[in-house]
Amino acid sequence: MGPYLSLFLVSFLAATLLPAYSEVVFAGLLAAGHDPLTLWLWATTGNTLGSAVNWLLGRYLLHFRERRWFPFRPETLDRAQHWFQRFGVWSLLLAWAPVGGDALTFVAGIMRVRFDVFIVLTGIGKGTRYAVLLGLVSWIGTTLTSQ
Repeated sequence: MGPYLSLFLVSFLAATLLPAYSEVVFAGLLAAGHDPLTLWLWATTGNTLGSAVNWLLGRYLLHFRERRWFPFRPETLDRAQHWFQRFGVWSLLLAWAPVGGDALTFVAGIMRVRFDVFIVLTGIGKGTRYAVLLGLVSWIGTTLTSQ
């Protein structure tokens, strides 16, 4: 499996309920000399589509929330719903956040946010995160090589 497909899969999994850290893979591939724009595109696409899984789960599985295996604790869902009620669909720009971001995408499904609006806003947030990471890793690399 190529590096870009690997990054896509890790980014996809990181946006779902499974524990994965796409930033580490992203930074490692960037440091290894892979094309920054291509890395950004694969990571953003994978992470955005992974969030779509959460949207689908929220849309169709909320009635299982009392089950032991349900992926979100009630307080996490409450916090995400509060953000969503306060800021509306614009809160999806924060879907990249390590704490509560996945829950926001789940709540978007519960709230029946239109899928096209969901994908665009989530993609903008996720893409911005990877762009910032790209800038930071590039800056660190430039700083270290200039010393």
